[in-house]
Amino acid sequence: MRFIAPARIELNASIFQHPVFHYLSEVHLQLCQSQQWPEVHSLNDLWPPPENATNSAYHFVAQETLNDDLHYELRIAKHGDIATRSENWHDLFNAFIWLRFPNIKAALNARQCQDIARVGLKQRTRSQCALTHFDEAGAVIRLSDSALLKHWDAHDWPAFFAAWQPAYEDGTAQLWLFGHSIFEHTLNPDIALVAKALVFIHQEPISDASMDVFLADHISTQQCLMDPQELRPIPLSGIAHWHALYGQADFYQQVPCFRPKRPGKLYPEPLHLQ
Repeated sequence: MRFIAPARIELNASIFQHPVFHYLSEVHLQLCQSQQWPEVHSLNDLWPPPENATNSAYHFVAQETLNDDLHYELRIAKHGDIATRSENWHDLFNAFIWLRFPNIKAALNARQCQDIARVGLKQRTRSQCALTHFDEAGAVIRLSDSALLKHWDAHDWPAFFAAWQPAYEDGTAQLWLFGHSIFEHTLNPDIALVAKALVFIHQEPISDASMDVFLADHISTQQCLMDPQELRPIPLSGIAHWHALYGQADFYQQVPCFRPKRPGKLYPEPLHLQ
């Protein structure tokens, strides 16, 4: 069943205190909490200065005004038009990700279009599935070393999240939420949040902009997201205080997102930032 986000009028303002929304900029969070939906021209005003072609090549367009019959991805590639539905949480969060990580979004679009050119619109490749999974539910995680991976590889969630918290606090782990569906699903506090993560190893913390360029390059050169099996599930609800039941003795048994590892499941080696 397709998730339907609650209407703006139905939302309790306290929902935006959830830690997921800390990953939005202050301006974007204000737009979420506003009494009125932002129009596309307001979203376009938020693009950063055109320091490079990526920032200036794209713009949000009200989907209701489009009549060109172009496929969503092909329209972006041809005209730079990002179809955006009015009063729609999914598309609003998608716009925020475009504004924050334009290089990654452009790389995803280019790869989708390459595969459309190769197999047409009636088929989907494994690569397209991986790109879409990441676009909708993706997260990016930087680790200073591979120590956490032994718990993650085994789906030993209690051990993983016990080690995650100090690693995140001291900067040996970083998390970026990329998939716009993660933000949309957080509007329903009953949903256990799971992301599909790409992991890279780099000893020092890096900025949003550096991560955007690094991962866009890896996507563009087909060094990642060639198959959905590359993506590591991470049940975000295991992060401290991200779920209402966090801290209860049977937390990992009660919340269904903490799944055991499937027999034979192997994860790829993490990427490396040189």
